[in-house]
Amino acid sequence: MRIHDLDPENRPRERFIRSGVSSLSPAELLALVLKYGTKGKNILETCNELIGRHGLERLADLSVNELQETGGIGPAKAMQIIAIFELQKRLQHVKSLNRKVRSARDVYEYMNGRLPDETREHLFLLHLNTKNHIIRHDIVSVGTLNASLIHPREIYKAAIRESAHAIVLVHNHPSGEVEPSTADRQVTAILKQAGSILQIELLDHVIIGRTTFFSFREHSLLD
Repeated sequence: MRIHDLDPENRPRERFIRSGVSSLSPAELLALVLKYGTKGKNILETCNELIGRHGLERLADLSVNELQETGGIGPAKAMQIIAIFELQKRLQHVKSLNRKVRSARDVYEYMNGRLPDETREHLFLLHLNTKNHIIRHDIVSVGTLNASLIHPREIYKAAIRESAHAIVLVHNHPSGEVEPSTADRQVTAILKQAGSILQIELLDHVIIGRTTFFSFREHSLLD
């Protein structure tokens, strides 16, 4: 059955016009973008099958080849789907830049979705301006945090390049536990001392787990 063979009240485009975008299902929204089905299957059926097979959340992580495993999705449609999610990621990035850091929770929320691999530790550096707005973030290292591997020179070279007024360190614990290790405390102490000399404040060091976080500042460990 073609889309045009559906009753008008069940066609995605007509429902959009009549009831607004919020009335459409994820499959209907995707069908509006992809537009055309195949000879044996209309685009709404294809989109329902695609989402039913993978789930909406996982669509954002599928490759061109993986998307094409669903009948009716060729290279062009696969690239359209990937482009949709890439635009969404870039929009979130633009919206979150210049976020003001008022507390460790702001940092925790900023980091949501930014970990490329939650099974490994990643050390991030957030650069802040004089009003504590985030102007940039960098991944400094990947792997277990170790004071002998994290040199203040590399951290503050990036901060100086960005003309940062202050920095925030962020790293994740794949275990989900957020209590700082001895190495976490050593790295923080070294970088706080170096920042004092360079007059670039280490505003906080935030450890993030699966559902919570730990702030060195809020636990009075940066005094």
